[in-house]
Amino acid sequence: MKYYACLVINRTADFCSLSSDILMIMPTLRDADSRHLAALIAVAEHGTFARAADSLGFTQSAVSQQIALLEKATGLALFDRPKGPRPAELTAAGQVVLDYARRTLARVDQMDAQLDLLRRGRAGRLLVGTFQSASAELLPNIVGTMREQVPDVDVQLDETDDLDALLREILNDEIDLAFTIDAADDPRIEIELLGHDPFVVLAPADQSGRESATADDLNTHPLIGQPDSETSQRLVDRRLIGAGVTPDYTFRFQNNAAVQSMVRSGMGWAVMPSLAVDQHDRGVTILRLDPPLPPRSIQLISRSGRSLIPAAEPFREIARRVSRRLLDLTA
Repeated sequence: MKYYACLVINRTADFCSLSSDILMIMPTLRDADSRHLAALIAVAEHGTFARAADSLGFTQSAVSQQIALLEKATGLALFDRPKGPRPAELTAAGQVVLDYARRTLARVDQMDAQLDLLRRGRAGRLLVGTFQSASAELLPNIVGTMREQVPDVDVQLDETDDLDALLREILNDEIDLAFTIDAADDPRIEIELLGHDPFVVLAPADQSGRESATADDLNTHPLIGQPDSETSQRLVDRRLIGAGVTPDYTFRFQNNAAVQSMVRSGMGWAVMPSLAVDQHDRGVTILRLDPPLPPRSIQLISRSGRSLIPAAEPFREIARRVSRRLLDLTA
């Protein structure tokens, strides 16, 4: 950093001479590094340059050189060096630098410890995008296992049923990983298929004598669904139309549990992915579709070329294990 001497002529006129004879280059500790600070601490604690050198595994001349460089960086003497056996004594400036050096190296040690945890996948923050049914079934198992195995990893979830929004967040590096559905091949993202989620029909409990439902059944019953602004609902509708169903929605709800509740009350039937259904609800009948609709693909995506924290890999591995239990891997 350059400083220039300024001469005040009067209260209304100041000027600065930029001539080289008054240009001053001020010393700064930015020219020092942790080795210099460690040498200072060692000399202060051991009393002599020789004992400090032994403690650090350096030669005495190397320690002397590090202290000399530190004194050059500060522009002040840091030790009084009496002759004979008396120990080196800190100057006032040396005491100031020593206090900062100890705090600085303590922070460096903390940083090293944190980076070591990060390298081993034991720490860090992982931002994960998800959608409603994945949040209900997959995520509790995955996040619960993460907390058991790597409790210092902070997993934060961002839920939306707008799958296009999840993709944008991945591409903008707003989240690290995202669960998604039926994502098409895209060179901008890496896609891992976790499994397939079949579609089922929810009917009221009075249909318990049945095992399956056909396209004709769906065309003759009012349906309960989600808003057609939701990507997931549009995926369902495309499959239904392809199977010859013209969906007639009586009610639409954003919440899967609300859809199932309306079916339970007898207000209509619903076509839902298996993950979104409470399988233990005795107030509804779960029917298979005959013929079945193509299942949806549950995927985990990240941005191509982006380096994630090492904790992303145990998260992926746990997601694979949980998906093997909850999803169809062969469809």
